[in-house]
Amino acid sequence: MNRFRALLAALWGGLLLSVAWVAAPSAFAVLERAQAGLLVARLFSLEAQLSLAAGLLLMLMERRLARDRGLPAISAEFLLPAAAVFCTVAGYYALQPMMAAAKSGQGPWSFGALHGVSLVFYGIKLLLVLALAWRSTAAKVQAPITDPARSS
Repeated sequence: MNRFRALLAALWGGLLLSVAWVAAPSAFAVLERAQAGLLVARLFSLEAQLSLAAGLLLMLMERRLARDRGLPAISAEFLLPAAAVFCTVAGYYALQPMMAAAKSGQGPWSFGALHGVSLVFYGIKLLLVLALAWRSTAAKVQAPITDPARSS
């Protein structure tokens, strides 16, 4: 399960990097602004759904690993995906309707301001997921063998 957790965290981090640094800039480089906006909106919608699934799955996996090892349920490996899920909910699901309203001239904040806040949440989520992937690949120290029959 440790390897699957590390793989999932790495894939999630790769998805976030690919969307932010490859797909979105490329769309705006080759498409008209309106078309690029629609494509990028779709990409971020899919990314948000995948982020929720990956984050929740990683949280469940960490709870299981903690229970099996007799460790505390709340650890950095649990809090990192939980915080990333929070960033997804706040940065996409809470701000997206506000950004749509701002595009049509409604709401107290401008589209640019909301886009900036959304970018901050995305950046924090990216750092959290990369930290999780990094921590997941670290070698875990094995507990000492306490059974005398196994130590000889």
